[in-house]
Amino acid sequence: MFQYEFMRYAFLASTFIAITCGIVGVYVVARSYAFLAHTLSEIGFAGAAFAVFIGIAPLWGMLLFTLLGSIGVGELSLHSDQKESSISAISALFIGLGVLFLAISGSNSRYATNILFGSIIGVDKQGVIQLVVLSVIVLLMILLVQRNLNFDSFDHIGAIAHGMHTGFVGIVFLISLAMSVAIGAQIVGSLLVFILLTLPSSTARHIGRTIPAMIAWSVFFALVGVWAGLYLGFITNWPVTFFIATIEVVIYLVAYGIYVVKHR
Repeated sequence: MFQYEFMRYAFLASTFIAITCGIVGVYVVARSYAFLAHTLSEIGFAGAAFAVFIGIAPLWGMLLFTLLGSIGVGELSLHSDQKESSISAISALFIGLGVLFLAISGSNSRYATNILFGSIIGVDKQGVIQLVVLSVIVLLMILLVQRNLNFDSFDHIGAIAHGMHTGFVGIVFLISLAMSVAIGAQIVGSLLVFILLTLPSSTARHIGRTIPAMIAWSVFFALVGVWAGLYLGFITNWPVTFFIATIEVVIYLVAYGIYVVKHR
């Protein structure tokens, strides 16, 4: 399998994506941002479609739209009394925009499929470099604010009581989340990127008792999903996204079942 260059690129890129999404996902779940991650994936779809329309790489369109959307939608989710309805309306708008951009760009269905479901098998050397660099940037951002981010995510009231600048921490995290959505979509697509940002970390919460333990388990489960998904996709020629989604769901259900049995 590794004698093929495209598989080596796919495994390298997916490894960094899994590590990034696994770490960021712990805070997504802790801050109850799963719905926001899902919304950003739909905004990312519109951004990728816009990039196709103007003739640039979909990744950069995703980055632009998710970065802008994360701040706006994140602030809306904090300050709006009707945040669910408002965010649902925004999701619908951007899905419509994505379909419109694809239609007026005259692109064939392959572009839509790649954007929605990912195309990690087709990533080239330049694409790998871009994904690795973006992943490292996200990890450095998380590392720089990790202490305050831990406090704010797992004890928000306590963080405020201690005079922490939670607004700044929140903005840094929203930017990190936006970038994670954009790079994670390269492997599972904009439609299912929230899988890597929620399921491994949700599973980790049933196992890890400390934040470092949850991060380690989350990264482990994300890596298992993408590595096994790539291998199974290679030997069956079935979509990698299908295998990743199925593996992560099965792992979550098993961990949740064990957790329920132990706490009866």
